[in-house]
Amino acid sequence: MELNTLKPAPGSKHARKRVARGIGSGTGKTGGRGHKGQRARSGGFHKVGFEGGQMPLQRRLPKRGFNSLTRDDRAEVRLSDLERIKAENIDLAALKEAGVVPEWTLSAKVIVSGKLTRKVALTGVAVSKGARVAIEAAGGSTDAPIPQPKPKREPKAVPMPQPQAEAKPAKAKEQSGDAKAAKAERAARRDAAPAPGGKKGGKA
Repeated sequence: MELNTLKPAPGSKHARKRVARGIGSGTGKTGGRGHKGQRARSGGFHKVGFEGGQMPLQRRLPKRGFNSLTRDDRAEVRLSDLERIKAENIDLAALKEAGVVPEWTLSAKVIVSGKLTRKVALTGVAVSKGARVAIEAAGGSTDAPIPQPKPKREPKAVPMPQPQAEAKPAKAKEQSGDAKAAKAERAARRDAAPAPGGKKGGKA
């Protein structure tokens, strides 16, 4: 094999299609654009995804999920990254200086990936549950607080409604008794009142 005999593999390179070069080429006259219309004109391109005014596909499909605006503020650090950092006391500044996390990172978290065989002391860096076990197993330490489980909410006790079917008739009886007493009192007052001397239109 010589340099002057090197050439691309057969079929990997194709000649560019030259349109409007006569009817024998298959793309003569109109050059594959057809007769008239917006897409036949120079500058007739509208925009990617345009479907003639109907709702385009990228707007017909539903949205799903979101892109967090703070996704670049927090970086993940592997155990293997801690292994290659020479310093024993590691904080966010040491991670940036070693090039493990970008300069714009605001916080970092160590995850279980790779191996850690030396003692390190983490300051101001979050750790996952498995990473904490690996760091402490290697003789290291971390000041990240241990997450506490959230207390379970107890279901609210709903008082059962008390049956009041028996109390209603008694109340009704009391009301009927009060009504009878009031009626009797009115009748007694009427009987005790002095009789009038005469009535208009009455007989003498």
